[in-house]
Amino acid sequence: MRKIAFLSILYFFISAATATAQTAEPEMADAMRSNGKIYIVVLVLATIFAGIITMLVRLDRKISKLEKNK
Repeated sequence: MRKIAFLSILYFFISAATATAQTAEPEMADAMRSNGKIYIVVLVLATIFAGIITMLVRLDRKISKLEKNK
């Protein structure tokens, strides 16, 4: 019985927090979009992900080369 009561209270708090989070407008995103800075943010994130992918591909090739030599 305690478990059900605890889960129902937890569900109530999570649903209340989710409801308040959904009603809030993302003001920072709107401001960045209107100023054109959102494209800079997207470009920086794309560059970081491209760098990580490039690093992982190069590392995989080096590891494969070392495995073949053994």
